[in-house]
Amino acid sequence: MRFPVSRRATMVTSPFRRRLVAAAALLVAAAGPASGQSFELSGTRAQGMAGAFVAVADDATATWWNPAGLGGGAYLSAVVERGQLREPGEPLPGAAATRNGTSGFAFAYPAMGLSYYRFRVSELGQIDSIGAVQPSRQDQRLVDPVIRSMSMSAFGVTVGQSIGNHVIVASTLRLLRAGAVITTDLADPDPLERAEDLSVSRHTAGDVDLGVMLRFGAVSVGGTLKHVGEPEFGDGRERIVLARQGRAGVAVKRGRTGVLSSLIGAVDVDLTTRTTVFGDERRVAAGGELGLFNSRLLLRGGLSANTQATPRQWQQSAGTSVALRTGVYVDAAIAPESSSGTSRAGWSVSLRTVY
Repeated sequence: MRFPVSRRATMVTSPFRRRLVAAAALLVAAAGPASGQSFELSGTRAQGMAGAFVAVADDATATWWNPAGLGGGAYLSAVVERGQLREPGEPLPGAAATRNGTSGFAFAYPAMGLSYYRFRVSELGQIDSIGAVQPSRQDQRLVDPVIRSMSMSAFGVTVGQSIGNHVIVASTLRLLRAGAVITTDLADPDPLERAEDLSVSRHTAGDVDLGVMLRFGAVSVGGTLKHVGEPEFGDGRERIVLARQGRAGVAVKRGRTGVLSSLIGAVDVDLTTRTTVFGDERRVAAGGELGLFNSRLLLRGGLSANTQATPRQWQQSAGTSVALRTGVYVDAAIAPESSSGTSRAGWSVSLRTVY
C-alpha cells in the first residue's frame, strides 16, 4: 500500500493499531532521570542543525534519530560517516571532560533499514561515580579523577508501519557489543585520547528504540525513545547502563521558495534528563537547512543549549552538503569552540546517497 505522506514511501498498514498506538504513547510518557549516549553522537546533517532532527529524519540516519522517519523520506538512502565530539573544546588539566568518536553505516528504504554504528566514548570524572553532579562549569577541578572509556558496536534492523494517512510508528532492534575500561593514569598530556587505545572486554545485549512521526502537509511532529530496555554491560565500576532517553521535535519543510530549492526549520526538546560528568543535561535545539542551485548545495545551521546548566550557554553548529552528482552528497558539520572554551566542539563528515 502506498503511504500518502510520501509519494515514494511504501509501508504496510498494521492490523494491530492499538499496540502501535500504545507504543507511540510511551514516547510522550517517558520522563525522569536518565543517562547514556548523547543523541548528537551520530548524523552529520543532524549535527549541522545542532541536533534539531527528530522530526526531520528523512534519510538513512533515521535509523539512529527516529526510525519512523524512514516512512516519509527518500525511497532509497545510504550513508557512511565518521565524526568526533569533545566537551569542553579546551579542557583544563584534571577537569571533567569527554571525548566521543563515531563511525557508522546505514542503509534504508521506507519499509526497512539496516545500520551499524561504532562508538568510543571516553570521559574524565570523579572516582566514586562518573556522572556525578559538578558545582559548575567554572569549577570543574575534581578530586581523585579517573578515566572511563567505553567501546560499543551496534547492529540494527529498523522496521515500521503506517497508521492511517498521517502517522508512522517504527522501531529499531539492535544487537549491542559493549564494555568499558577504567584507568587512573592521567600523566599523558591528552589522557582521553590515550584512553581510546586501551583494550576493552565487551559483552552482548539487545536493545530497542521506538519512534513515531506525524505528518500534516509541510509540518512534521516526531518523537523517539532510545534504549527502551535499558541494557546493562559489565559490573562494578566498569558497569554500563544505557538508560532510556526521549526526545520530541517539530519541523516545517517547504519545496521551492523563490531562489531556494528547499527550506527546513526544526526545533527539538529532550523529554528526559541525562546524567553526565558535568551534571544533569536536558537539551533544546533549533536548526535549519536551505537548498540552493536545485539542491546541489545545502547549507545548515543551528543552536542548542542545556536547560539544566547555570549559566546557560548556547552551542553553535554549522554544516553543508555538496552534490557530487544527482543524489550523491558529501556532508560536513562542525561545532566550533566557544571563546571561553567551555562548550562542545567537534566535526563530522559523511558520504550520503538519496534516491
